[in-house]
Amino acid sequence: MKIAIVNDVPMVVEILRRVLAEWPEHQLLWVAQDGAQAVELCAWQLPDLILMDIVMPGVDGVEATRRIMQQTPCPILIVTADIGACADKVYQALGHGALDAVDTPALSGSDWRQGSAVLMEKISRIGRMERKPVRSPAARVKTEPKTTPLMPALPIASDKLVAIGASAGGPGALATILRQLPDAFPAAIVIVQHIDPGFAGGMAGWLEQQSGLKVKVAQEGDRPQCGTVLMAGTNQHLLFRNRDSLGYVRESPEDVYHPSIDVFFNSVVRQWRGQAVGVLLTGMGRDGAVGLKAMRDAGYHTIAQDRESSSVYGMPKAAAALDAATEILPIANIAKALASQFT
Repeated sequence: MKIAIVNDVPMVVEILRRVLAEWPEHQLLWVAQDGAQAVELCAWQLPDLILMDIVMPGVDGVEATRRIMQQTPCPILIVTADIGACADKVYQALGHGALDAVDTPALSGSDWRQGSAVLMEKISRIGRMERKPVRSPAARVKTEPKTTPLMPALPIASDKLVAIGASAGGPGALATILRQLPDAFPAAIVIVQHIDPGFAGGMAGWLEQQSGLKVKVAQEGDRPQCGTVLMAGTNQHLLFRNRDSLGYVRESPEDVYHPSIDVFFNSVVRQWRGQAVGVLLTGMGRDGAVGLKAMRDAGYHTIAQDRESSSVYGMPKAAAALDAATEILPIANIAKALASQFT
């Protein structure tokens, strides 16, 4: 993998150089000292992955990510000194299409090899995303727990559901949708977003600030409720364990996508008994396309984001190729389409 570094701190650049040198399958392509230089270098020689700092003089990592994803899209991993101190900027960068984020302090100290393990795991996972073949819905089902036959029900908190899957560029797309929905939106919303579990709680809070809806990380046994947005919060797969409650199951070692949108969508098909709409947003790879197709085949309305408004047109493109979407819409029109489904 050809990797670029965008960072203006010589010590950090040296640490990242040293880490990459330990992995012969990775090649350092170039180093940029600010966002503007990174945009120019991407137009000259596009890397397979960019390790992007957030705080830089001039064009920072947020603006650089936005420009690169518009002009010469490629995978971007945010590597910055203190994610907690600049959380809003990190979520903005994720909204523009960055895939993930990691703190650089984990790379410092005498045992930098051990500290680099999290970074290298993220780099390896990103490298596998485009190469991973789609598994069939049947293969996915084998990883999920058996459920007991449905018993006469507890009251269902909501019989209307919006099931959303997103990856690269998802935070910004999700914020656009939630911002446009009314506070009294008459359906429950459950989101599976590819993001490091350490950022899930912060992202839920950030999304809540963007809308009038309550947004929280889903817990084992949670039941979808109108006006509340539940978001997957661990690397384990979120799914419907029965007709009205959510739970988590451990991912398989070969799984690339954590949590899996396909697993979640397929659980909607098997368990949900009310009205539902499936939505697949911007993202790298193919996760969610097979599950969205299963939802459409089961009679649910399905929506995929269009090419022009997607930060990364991977997952929606895969859905379109499978004819999985009832509608293909720009992000600005999806909230209106959802509202029309529940009136």
